[in-house]
Amino acid sequence: MDRLTTLMDRFQLAVRAANMAEANLIALATADGTPQRILYCTRDVMPDVTGQIVMWAARVEWSGQSNPFLAALPEVVEYDIATNREAHGLVQLMKDEAEGQHCGAQSVINRLGEVLMVQLLRNQIRRGATEPGLLAGLADPRLSRAVVAMHDHPGRLWSNADLAEVAGLSLSRFSELFAAAVGETPMGYLRRWRLILAHQDLSRGDRVEAVARRYAYASPEGFTRAFRKAYGVAPLSLRMAAA
Repeated sequence: MDRLTTLMDRFQLAVRAANMAEANLIALATADGTPQRILYCTRDVMPDVTGQIVMWAARVEWSGQSNPFLAALPEVVEYDIATNREAHGLVQLMKDEAEGQHCGAQSVINRLGEVLMVQLLRNQIRRGATEPGLLAGLADPRLSRAVVAMHDHPGRLWSNADLAEVAGLSLSRFSELFAAAVGETPMGYLRRWRLILAHQDLSRGDRVEAVARRYAYASPEGFTRAFRKAYGVAPLSLRMAAA
């Protein structure tokens, strides 16, 4: 079970070197230059780091607040890498590429930044969350199985009973735990996830009828009503705008 791959695939992540005014990802070091912490600011509210040593700064783009995982993260994600030698190497390489301006430096920074972000997000999942949301659901080893199943197979005709079985829980216990951790019902989250994906597909120019079938809507009309309620615009209008 992979809790991140589908999210990384559906919401393309890009990392580029940036100045502090633009940055939302920074690496902090100790006085001797040893990488110590990574700060990732999900709402563009960078904490005051006056007096601290900034090794490098970067800008991460990850599909904004349409990304349910990003929306579930705290405003500032702190990743302690003081004893993580692999992260040390990534940070140092990104610093060297940003300062050296070698051929293809931006491509290298983007690839290394993606690896570093995966490590940061894994660490955040391990730490869990204090507020209801997707992060809390993915941090629970039982609920995460159901969440990943919905992420990976959004077009399946899921029922609460199916998802409870995937989670290894009774139906009543699953429904109770899911609502408490994620902040909405399993079917509510599934509907929202399908509509997020449908918005992406329509923005690429996919046909409304095909998108409705892809995400298990009984008819294009039913899909149109749900989409308009969620986004305030008809799916056909979004597709035409994309075209």
